[in-house]
Amino acid sequence: MAVAHNMQHDAAKDSAVTGLQALEIDASSEENGINGTRYDVTEMDRMGKVQQFKRNIRPLAALSFSAVLQSTWEYIMLSDYEGLEDGGLAGMLWTYVWSSIGFGFIIVSLAEMASMAPTSGGQYHWVSEFASPRYQKFLSYVTGWMSVLAWQAGTASGSFLTGTIIQGLISVRDPDYNPTGWQGTLFVFAMILIAFYFNIYGAGLMARMQNLLLATHVFCWVVIVVTLWVLAPLQPAEAVFTKFENFGGWSSMGLTVMVGQLAAIYGCLSSDATAHMSEEIKDAGRYVPIAITWSYFANAILALVVLITMLFATPSVEDSLNDDTGFPFIYVFKQATNTAGVNGLTAIILIPVILSNILFNASTARQTFSFARDRGLPFSSWIAKVDEKRKLPVNSIILSCIISALLSLINIGSETAFNAIVSLNVAALMFSYSISMSCLIWRKLFHPHTLPPARWGLGRYGLAVNIIGWLYVLFALFWSFWPEATPVTTETFNWSVVIFVAVFLVSLVMYVVQGRHQYDGPVTEVKRCGDL
Repeated sequence: MAVAHNMQHDAAKDSAVTGLQALEIDASSEENGINGTRYDVTEMDRMGKVQQFKRNIRPLAALSFSAVLQSTWEYIMLSDYEGLEDGGLAGMLWTYVWSSIGFGFIIVSLAEMASMAPTSGGQYHWVSEFASPRYQKFLSYVTGWMSVLAWQAGTASGSFLTGTIIQGLISVRDPDYNPTGWQGTLFVFAMILIAFYFNIYGAGLMARMQNLLLATHVFCWVVIVVTLWVLAPLQPAEAVFTKFENFGGWSSMGLTVMVGQLAAIYGCLSSDATAHMSEEIKDAGRYVPIAITWSYFANAILALVVLITMLFATPSVEDSLNDDTGFPFIYVFKQATNTAGVNGLTAIILIPVILSNILFNASTARQTFSFARDRGLPFSSWIAKVDEKRKLPVNSIILSCIISALLSLINIGSETAFNAIVSLNVAALMFSYSISMSCLIWRKLFHPHTLPPARWGLGRYGLAVNIIGWLYVLFALFWSFWPEATPVTTETFNWSVVIFVAVFLVSLVMYVVQGRHQYDGPVTEVKRCGDL
């Protein structure tokens, strides 16, 4: 196999690909079993990958998968503590507005790359294929490690949220209950076991139920919004849109709001998870980017509505931060209804979030599997093994659950564990985005003729959109490492930076010891048109 940047298709191959792209997909190819459509076969062949999974996710189901996994409105409610602490009502609102706009540029850029190379690998594959040949192996390897870290941390954060919220509900029912870190961790373990079970033994059922899951996602949103507007005491509009508050102790309101935006950024993450399911989606080169973009912008609108609703329904930011449960949204529910109502409304949020955790684990396992398939991880042969009966990366699913459990142990010794896991998720993901997007920008600027065709693209404005998105990525990456409050102590320190740097250093060591000898990068298997 020769390096892709130095390869060309022969004339027969070019004409065959062109002919395939000109054809409409007929009904028989839609039912082409494991291989998917003609486009899927062509794209997998171009990327030098063997089809190992069933392509049993149809276009609407792919959209549903992306929307339910991202669960923006749910996560923006569940994880708003830092945004309210560092910014108040107005700070939480406006940081979400600019974060959702900035992320929009990132999402469409990722969708474009997903159309060019629809593979489970995602960012590290795109780096390998779009980077300069001189640096592709090293950059792709490091990006793969940080991408694995990002998705593993994201998976852990969802289980952490649901587990500790259940613990908070016990406090609502029993005011004398004294929640402890180890008890919360046990609840997190229970959520991880649910994800494990459904991703291995209920995978076929989840694929068939995607549209029902989307309906649940929207229905629960309607219930929450209507209930709060009807029953909750409402703040004046001036407080919601203009009242900034600083409970974190920062020296200025501007700095406070910048630190607090992590909550909004976290809510915007993960729409691109569908890219890691590309090898299980029919006609992935077309419908994966559609699923990524449509789900993101639809979720962004739903989240904006529910966020404004919740802010109007928050009588006191300080009281919400000091609520016994540790979750401001539960405080809001308490103001609107009784104990039974609080439990019911919280359950309405938990249902789609638990479903999101299951799908998140599935996407994370595929990303980890893909990097191991390209020999980027220790014990790659075991991690990349596919269960022949189920056509699933069972070992990768197991590994993802184990890592989530290990990360949740932080909760035993730190009250700011969730902030650390969220920061780690954001930082590692922003790092992987920054590298992949910079490689795309470089190739568009200097070697645009070598880019593979995209069946979903950004047209003439693509480069400008990519650059804006890349600048926002750097902005978000910078703020993701800041501590939650000042003065900085062992409790308020953002421990994510320690894990981030440790994994980054491990990736460098592993590259020297193993990667530069065993890892070539996916680009060595790619068949492409054009030379540099």
